[in-house]
Amino acid sequence: MRALRVVGLHEDGKSIVCEDPASRTRFLLPADERLRAAARGDITRLGQIEIELESQMRPREIQARIRAGESVEQVASSAGVTVQRVERFAYPVLLERSRTAELAQRAHPVREDGPDVQTLGEVVAHSFGQRGHDYSQATWDSWRGDDGKWVVVLSWKAGRSDNRAHWSFAPGAHGGTVQALDENAEVLLNPNAYRAPRTVRALDPGKEAAVQPTLDSVPDEPVAKVIDAPIAEPEEEAEPPLPADEPEEVAEPAPRAKGKKNHPIVPSWEDVLLGVRSQRG
Repeated sequence: MRALRVVGLHEDGKSIVCEDPASRTRFLLPADERLRAAARGDITRLGQIEIELESQMRPREIQARIRAGESVEQVASSAGVTVQRVERFAYPVLLERSRTAELAQRAHPVREDGPDVQTLGEVVAHSFGQRGHDYSQATWDSWRGDDGKWVVVLSWKAGRSDNRAHWSFAPGAHGGTVQALDENAEVLLNPNAYRAPRTVRALDPGKEAAVQPTLDSVPDEPVAKVIDAPIAEPEEEAEPPLPADEPEEVAEPAPRAKGKKNHPIVPSWEDVLLGVRSQRG
């Protein structure tokens, strides 16, 4: 790289004349804002000018988008610049967002009868304990919405699901107040609404799941094969010969026995005189 020496200001008043001492070749250097910042040693201003030249997004717009909740990577992708150049202007805004999230944890949730005595951080930590979640793994963040109000978000992971809860934060005396903006935020503010899930027995992967059979799924049972066997016909029995016709004897009815009356036997007068008992029946 060759070193040049400054000769003076060009006649147009907008450029500086430089010369190569070896070849006596002269060069024009625009006297713009970049040259002035370089002469002052203002590196931050130089980076800002580079972003302004390479992208239509100004630093104030970058900070506004970061404050609205976008990440550095998202802004860099939209502006078409590197992440390192965006970080120069995003850093103070990221600190503001982190500080606001810390203040919101000390705010008091708004109940039906007024602000709660406990802070948002205390209520959420108690709810996490009831659900068996690790509160230390949860992350807080905040951003400013289009209406100028701050929104606080809590992100955590339960099992395989990623969860988020949002509150609106109003700074004020005694830490300010917060109000729930979605269902997850309302549930975390009401620990009594939590119901422990029922335990589900895990299926053995080695065994097939039992399937309730249906009429269509039942296999047809094999039909028994019928074998036709000859059936022996019963022999015709010879009818016995009929007896010859004989005169039918009409049986006379037997005489009806006269029943004896149960009367005492009275001896006759002769039996009394002779002392002999009569044989009369």
